[in-house]
Amino acid sequence: MRLTHLLNNLTLLIGALLCLFSLANHANTVPVNIAQLFPSATRIETSLDNLAVTPVYQLNELLGYAFESDDFTQFIGFSGQSINLLIGLDTQGVITGIIVLSHNEPIFLHGLGEEAMFGFIAQYLGHSIKERFIINSREQHSADNIYLDGVTRATISVLVINDTIIASALKVARQKLDGFLAAHPHQIKQDYYHPLTFEQLLEKEYVHHWVVTTKDAMNISPKLAQKVKTLSNDFEDFIDIYVAFVNIPMIGRNLLGDEEYARLLEELSPGEHALMLFNKGQYSFVSEEFIPQTTSSRLSAEQGGFPVDVRDIDFYSFSPPTFAMELPKFDDQRVFRIKSQSGFDISQPFSLNLSVNYHSSFLNQQEHAFPFTSAPSAVLFEETPDDLTSMDQRPLWQKIWLDRPVQIGLTVLYLLFVLWVFLTQHALAKSQTKMHQLRFASLAFVLFFLGFYAQGQLSVVNIYTLLLALGSDFNIAVFLLDPVIFILWVFVFVTLFLWGRGIFCGWLCPFGALQEFMGMLATKLRIRQLKISPKHHKFGQKIKYLVLLGLVVCSFYSLTMAEKLAEIEPFKTSITLNFVRYWPFVLYALLLLVLSLKIHKVYCRYLCPLGAGLAVLGRYPLFKWLTRRKECGSPCQLCRNKKCAIDAIEATGAIDYKECIQCLECLVTIESPQLCVVDKYNKRPIKIREVK
Repeated sequence: MRLTHLLNNLTLLIGALLCLFSLANHANTVPVNIAQLFPSATRIETSLDNLAVTPVYQLNELLGYAFESDDFTQFIGFSGQSINLLIGLDTQGVITGIIVLSHNEPIFLHGLGEEAMFGFIAQYLGHSIKERFIINSREQHSADNIYLDGVTRATISVLVINDTIIASALKVARQKLDGFLAAHPHQIKQDYYHPLTFEQLLEKEYVHHWVVTTKDAMNISPKLAQKVKTLSNDFEDFIDIYVAFVNIPMIGRNLLGDEEYARLLEELSPGEHALMLFNKGQYSFVSEEFIPQTTSSRLSAEQGGFPVDVRDIDFYSFSPPTFAMELPKFDDQRVFRIKSQSGFDISQPFSLNLSVNYHSSFLNQQEHAFPFTSAPSAVLFEETPDDLTSMDQRPLWQKIWLDRPVQIGLTVLYLLFVLWVFLTQHALAKSQTKMHQLRFASLAFVLFFLGFYAQGQLSVVNIYTLLLALGSDFNIAVFLLDPVIFILWVFVFVTLFLWGRGIFCGWLCPFGALQEFMGMLATKLRIRQLKISPKHHKFGQKIKYLVLLGLVVCSFYSLTMAEKLAEIEPFKTSITLNFVRYWPFVLYALLLLVLSLKIHKVYCRYLCPLGAGLAVLGRYPLFKWLTRRKECGSPCQLCRNKKCAIDAIEATGAIDYKECIQCLECLVTIESPQLCVVDKYNKRPIKIREVK
């Protein structure tokens, strides 16, 4: 007995010594970055040959895996490069830590600061990748969801980070963790179709029917019964929903018809699925507060323990619902998208949950989820050949465009309005009042919608980013990440060769609009504008071209340095960040605006490198429609001295189109007999003195 006791103590002593030895050598065996992800780690193994992950151990116990996201995903950020993260994932699929290895997102490097990005990423720590993450949701009622706060002014970068974390972690989990294995991949039989009625679709379980009677719902608990009673009546079931994958030809073509089915497929990218829900019960799958093109706070889905993101695609935003067969009367029908990156296998069973919130007491709110499992018919699918098992992921830019129909639609409508103004400028200029009203409304829209809301402020950074992209591996997806910016640049580029830089500088630049409002304020306050002498004005105009040249040259040497020097533009401080920034940047932007009270659009005239770049490209516009008369310049100098606040009229009366912002004020003057001095004096009778 004593010998056994002695051996046990000796074993414990040896184990303790080994543990101390391992801890003493911890710093030498575990890299610092991995130690941050797994603080109790004592050793690591070399990366696996077939998978770029590093197993992490505490003695002989596997703690989890460390991996770089770039080895599994390549989601391109606003900088044109991916955001590479070092991620720790334990054996249960819980994220133990995330370290940013590299990124070039301008909004974090030179705007909000990296702390905002680190704060967003920190929200993922301690959460399982089986959980459902929702960013910036207005409805936060479900206890089963993880609601994350986004970063204001950095929406694109945040979406890239989210996709990078989830997609790369899911790939590792499915390969290395128990309980995370992906189902055997199957594909839809695209040629399998024959006409069926709605009743036949139900009978063959191509369309599934989800019913929970009001009585059954009320029997779950007394408190829930009170909630159900307020939502229901005695004539309809509490939940009565039909579920169908309408991207499957057998289902979609029968329900929608070939034309509508083809329109649906145009909304989807490879690997995505369209889940249509019809509701005729008392409790719908979306609330009255539901915003189209978002995820429903009531409805969630999962497959194999993984959350499945279902997001409304607003399929009936512009086209009313039309079907190829007679259907029961529904209160609501919506199409939800299931993304390809979720690893969802349409051929395998999946679960839907419809949550109801109710008060179990005066202060305590609870949630009950009504589950429904759908098992699709195997006859609709076939095994995927090995060369087709990897589905393409829908690019992030496509997601962003689909999520911003209002911004895109209003931007396009405004650009059509600007075209109309320029095409009919002579007719509009005949009415000074109407022209000034249109001008004021335009400036307000540009500042508040395009600028502050849609973040449509173009920048010189876009110019030298494009130049660098043309000299390397050009990727248009980088420029498509911001739809408003992309649409504006296409429009500006085309109109540069038609009317010159004036389209942008006078009608599309938010900071330019802000400066014009400062000029209007100066007029109201009777602040006398300072008139720059022609000699100094000509010299000052050259400064912005020198600034542009310096930035472009610097960008080929160091893009990071060029982005810092581009802070000569006050756009990020004033428009993007709403003056919420480190005080020197705010002081600089405010100083320019204060100077605009005395010198009209002082920044645009003398410092703006973007305006200089546009002036170079649009130096010789095809249309020079600003009317001139032979009297302009000789002898009349009215427009030059009184009407053109930006001093873009030469002493000869000619318009300097490379400096003109085309506010059309000179055109209003010439078209008005009451304003034009030439007309005023030409109509006066000439008095002839009688010679005695």
